Parts: sequence; structure tokens; C-alpha cells
Amino acid sequence: MTPDEYCQQRTAASGSSFYYSFMFLPPLQRRAITALYAFCREVDDVVDEVTEDRVARLKLDWWRHQVALAFGAAAAAAEGDAPHPVTRALGPAIAAFALPRLPFDEIIDGMQMDLDYNRYETFADLRLYCHRVAGAVGLLSARIFGYSNEATLDYADRLGIALQLTNIVRDVAEDAQRNRIYLPLEDLSRFAVAEDDLIRRRDGPAVRALITFEIDRADQHYAEALALLPAEDRRAQRTGLIMAAIYRTLLAEIRAGGATVLTERTSLTPLRKLWIAWKTARAP
Repeated sequence: MTPDEYCQQRTAASGSSFYYSFMFLPPLQRRAITALYAFCREVDDVVDEVTEDRVARLKLDWWRHQVALAFGAAAAAAEGDAPHPVTRALGPAIAAFALPRLPFDEIIDGMQMDLDYNRYETFADLRLYCHRVAGAVGLLSARIFGYSNEATLDYADRLGIALQLTNIVRDVAEDAQRNRIYLPLEDLSRFAVAEDDLIRRRDGPAVRALITFEIDRADQHYAEALALLPAEDRRAQRTGLIMAAIYRTLLAEIRAGGATVLTERTSLTPLRKLWIAWKTARAP
């Protein structure tokens, strides 16, 4: 299996909505964005699947070294320290699209935050996390898609944060079962919701008001992101626009369902995602 085939398999197996947005890209860009997404899946799985904290931290450090290898920063790799298939796929993407190293390091920093924290006191704290695990991905993605106006990078960061906020809203119950509460504690206090309400899935008016507030915040970030996107880069950035359309539809479904994320998990069917992707790709 080639590195590109590995990344393609990794991306398809995840079942993510990102897969539907990649379909409309030319081959070179599709290979690059698929390698980037596979990298994100690999480092995310370190936090989600490795139960021992020390081992997880060692694995993240190993991935930091893999990033260095991808950028050619480790000129003398230790004997037997072969690059991961994702690392080998990233190398050509980094060269072809002049990808900077900092966002890759920030993505790993974000994953490490999941080892260091399982609560966020304020939205400012959460926003830093969202920037690292998603905004940084948006900045790399925007370079792969192509842009002519620097303002497009501001759009990409803001869009990444919006997408992550949507994930947080959707996964409140699942995350709470793992003793992770991403909703800012200042918001829980504002709506008189106890952490235990989320952990024990005690739905009620206060919880639904809290979730509706978080939906509004995520939706505001989408609106702000789209307002930042220069018209001349809209066509090049259509893959991100497809993601925004899919995730905003999901957010609207959660709202329409009464914000009952503690008792129901809202999702879109593959056919509906494909329809949204096709419709958005054809938009002027």
C-alpha cells in the first residue's frame, strides 16, 4: 500500500463529512488534503484510544518528530526510525503548497491539551483549543485550496473554530461520558447547569437553553467566517464552504430537534451530505 493509499483508506474509514468535500478537488490538492486529514486522525486517535497518559504523551512526541521528518528538519534520523506512511504523504504536500510548520505543531499542541485539561473555564480558553485543533487545520487547508487574498487565512481560522464548536455541541453527551466537558464552565454557571447534569444526561429546560446558546455562538462564527472570505477566493475555497454547509445543516437539525443532545445524537445521512456537497460545489 502506498502512502497516498494509506491516507485515502484512513480518511474513507473515518466516515467524516470531510470526505464528501474532498471529492470535488483536483488530484494534487485531493492527495494533499487527504494526507493532512490522515495526519489529524492519527494524532487525534492518540488521545482518544491510548488509555495510559505517559504513553499518549510519548506518542505525541513521536508525532512531533514525524513532523520534523516531513519538513526535513531531522537530517540524521535514528537508524530504523522510518517515516510513517502519513509522514511520507505529507512531504510532497508540504513542498507543493509551501505549507508552514507552525500549524502542524499547533495541531499536536491542541491534542496535548486534551491530556492536560478536561474542563475549560472560559470561552477564551476553549477558543485557544479550537484554534489549535481546527483553526490550524483550516489555515493549512486554505493554502492547499489556494488563495490570493491574505484575508482568506482569517476566514479559514474562523471557519475551523466554527466547525469544532459544532463538533462540541453534537458530542456533549459522548464527551461527558469520558469526563470531558468542553462547554465553558462559565456558560454552565450562567444557565445553572451542573457538570453532573451533563455526565448523567439529565435533560431539561436549563440544559436546552445552554445548548441553544452554544448553537448560536457556533452559528455566529460561521457567519463571521463567511463574511471574511474575499469574493475572489470563494471558488478556490469551495471545499471549506462545502464543510460549512454540511456542518451548519447539522447545527440547524440539532436546533430544530429541540437541542436534545443529551438524549439524541443528530447526524446527516451520507446521501444528504453528498447532496449538500454537490449543491454547494455548483453554487456561483
